[in-house]
Amino acid sequence: MSTESLRIVWIYPDLLSTYGDRGNLLILARRARQRGMPVETLEVRSDQRLPATADIYLIGGGEDGPQALGAQRLLADGGLHRAVAQGSVVFGVCAGYQLLGTSFFAKGTQYRGLELLDLASDRGPTRAVGELAGEVDPRLGIPYLTGFENHGGRTRLGPGVAPLARVSAGVGNDGQTEGAWRGKLLGTYSHGPALARNPALADLLLRWATGVHQLPPLNDTWHERLRSERRHAVAAAARP
Repeated sequence: MSTESLRIVWIYPDLLSTYGDRGNLLILARRARQRGMPVETLEVRSDQRLPATADIYLIGGGEDGPQALGAQRLLADGGLHRAVAQGSVVFGVCAGYQLLGTSFFAKGTQYRGLELLDLASDRGPTRAVGELAGEVDPRLGIPYLTGFENHGGRTRLGPGVAPLARVSAGVGNDGQTEGAWRGKLLGTYSHGPALARNPALADLLLRWATGVHQLPPLNDTWHERLRSERRHAVAAAARP
């Protein structure tokens, strides 16, 4: 960690915060504190400088205009790039995920992304709305992904990244894969919030940030009930 406290930054909540994505900040902080870790959370608005010394950075979803503005301000600021160079963790959701790539479309125009992940996003033929689920890359050591998506994009992955999951329900990147990751950077189209629906994913980010290989277990009974209910609902919807 960068200091004695785990520092978690939520980037531009005034621009990028849809479908309860603030819950990802709350889940990370709570799961860290339940394990006795001191935690400092910081919400950095788009008119503020982004500190480059935090351990975890979160970027949420947003509409086209705020997404484009967020990308422009992050590129001009440079703080996130400095943080990544120093080994910080970055977690992007939906528009925040697209921002991490080389380019994305907003308001009918192609915009430059942050170029932190080898991927590019374009407009899809239809909007992807509904449950999103899939089998996670086994190298990450976390179970089945569950969430919901609401986006009009399609994302092409380059050779420099791996998909987060293989889609079993929903669209994700392209109907075959969902999300992407490289090093300590990870993005997904999954809302829910994603880390409430997938506590093991939250713990993965915490392990990356702290360098701790194995975290003490927590009581995830309610999380698992939700995950089970959603997985059964997806399976039922898929039956003819």
